[in-house]
Amino acid sequence: MPLVVQKFGGSSVADATSIKRVAKRIVETKEAGNDVVVVVSAMGDTTDELLDLAASVTAKPSERELDILLTAGERISMAILAMAITELGVTARSYTGQQAGVLTDAAHGKASIVGVVPERIARTIQEGGVAIVAGFQGVSENQDVTTLGRGGSDTTAVALAAALDADVCEIYTDVDGLFTADPRIVPTARQITSITSEETLEMAAHGAKILHLRAVEYARRYGVPIHVRSSFSSKVGTWISNDDDSQSEESSMEDPIIAGVAHDRSQGKITVKGVPDVPGAAARLFAVVAGAGANVDMIVQNVSSSATGLTDISFTLPEADGEATLAALRAAAGDLGYADLRYDDQIGKLSLVGAGMRSHPGVSAKLFGALFDAGINIEMISTSEIRISVVTRAEVLDDAVRAVHSAFDLDSSDSEAVVYGGTGR
Repeated sequence: MPLVVQKFGGSSVADATSIKRVAKRIVETKEAGNDVVVVVSAMGDTTDELLDLAASVTAKPSERELDILLTAGERISMAILAMAITELGVTARSYTGQQAGVLTDAAHGKASIVGVVPERIARTIQEGGVAIVAGFQGVSENQDVTTLGRGGSDTTAVALAAALDADVCEIYTDVDGLFTADPRIVPTARQITSITSEETLEMAAHGAKILHLRAVEYARRYGVPIHVRSSFSSKVGTWISNDDDSQSEESSMEDPIIAGVAHDRSQGKITVKGVPDVPGAAARLFAVVAGAGANVDMIVQNVSSSATGLTDISFTLPEADGEATLAALRAAAGDLGYADLRYDDQIGKLSLVGAGMRSHPGVSAKLFGALFDAGINIEMISTSEIRISVVTRAEVLDDAVRAVHSAFDLDSSDSEAVVYGGTGR
């Protein structure tokens, strides 16, 4: 019997009516002859509300206690959903991440899965029931409850699918699949029917929010097919699978050059001015940044002045890491010997992604030309084999996305994309 793992995001289980709709879909999947395991996120804005609650009593909550608090949201969802499925005549049992055998490291708030031992889940399946698992959470080797960070329910679902050798992992959200751009910014964005995991990794890493980056990495590593679709419709969504190594060069060139345009407005830019242009200076600087726990994205170093022997280094990082990184750099100012430090949180990043870039020249020229025609200045550039990313001002990012999307003929001529729940997850 085929095994299907289904994951439903917060907008899909936002209220009782939504939960009943999801329960009906799960039962239909079960009655179609499948074994079913379900992973759920917290209802609607529950996680944000719990964070606000914690902030109302302390400015610096214990990471351990915060993890215990935040997992309550998914526990509510899993229990209510199990009740709704049982009401429809199908046996359903809910499990926390710990009960489901999701083992993690001890990094509270951003734990990584180190193993999955889904014995109780497998037993529920064998007994003919539907297993409902709380996403976003696990347990460390010290038996402490941990959370996987934002979007961690996607990772939970893929990890369970890999451990159970599922036939597919279905990620349900409030849009009909992956699109060539965020449909809130580009209503004419075209739905993608299939995409490689390589392209999806680049999209997820550079701003596309439908799938969590670690979930895509996990799926690629363990060969888990992912089907992204909407819980608000019965339409076929987007299939994500590993690249076909047997695919010929000829068929590759027939595929679309560009998969889509991703954007990210959650980054900041630090510029370290007057850095001594000597061997090892950059190494010392980024050792300090790494020590602050920041994840650096783009890096630009200016040509140094022969008169002064100094250079400027700019780099982008998640805005949430900005203050800690600035503090670490200020503390190390004496050792690093720089002249000044500046921080800019009003930037936006646009990324053009497509495996076809490997064999099609002129993509960069068309991208830069589209931004020039739209009057948009580029501050930083970075590339990979299948991606080009640029940094612009935050206030023109939406205009940049629309300009580039149109320049590469990605607009749909059929109909506008529908965002059923309004959140994109």
